[in-house]
Amino acid sequence: MTLKEFLIDASWSLFLDRDGVINKRIIDGYVTRPDEFVFLPGVPRAVQILSGLFGRVFIVTNQQGIGKALMTENDLQSVHDKMIRKLENQGAQIKAVYFSPYLEQDKHITRKPNSGMALKAKEEFPELDFMKSVMVGDTENDIEFGKRLGMITVFIGHKEQFDNFEPDFIFESLLAFATNIKA
Repeated sequence: MTLKEFLIDASWSLFLDRDGVINKRIIDGYVTRPDEFVFLPGVPRAVQILSGLFGRVFIVTNQQGIGKALMTENDLQSVHDKMIRKLENQGAQIKAVYFSPYLEQDKHITRKPNSGMALKAKEEFPELDFMKSVMVGDTENDIEFGKRLGMITVFIGHKEQFDNFEPDFIFESLLAFATNIKA
């Protein structure tokens, strides 16, 4: 089955992971300030395309740098303000950004792969249907998050072996995904 066969339109929702999908991931570190936030190639254009196809685009991101006291929620908000401003300048629309500040070992309900951020989105956007949603991420936690909710899952990157959850689709970049679904 191809993505086009799902007949994605404005009744669908898109969930995007942030680090490694939208921006460059800092290996063994965290994006703690706006000047450390760098879009991956083609991402603003990709999000513009995707926000024209999907009725709602959400960002869902684990941010344990807050739990480790490496940054504050205000620091994170400054990073997200920069990201949203640049995306909107490209014509993209983001409905909401959800984040989990908890440490991995806390296994908090809001931390992916748990469903808390999606449930918060459903609370704020009751028309959201997880069966008409796509989750795009670059880790198995992202894929598990989507699978738990019945979403179509898209892995960004080059991985051939998955331990627990196979994504429905794999693309090398968010732009490759966007251009494939639009074509």
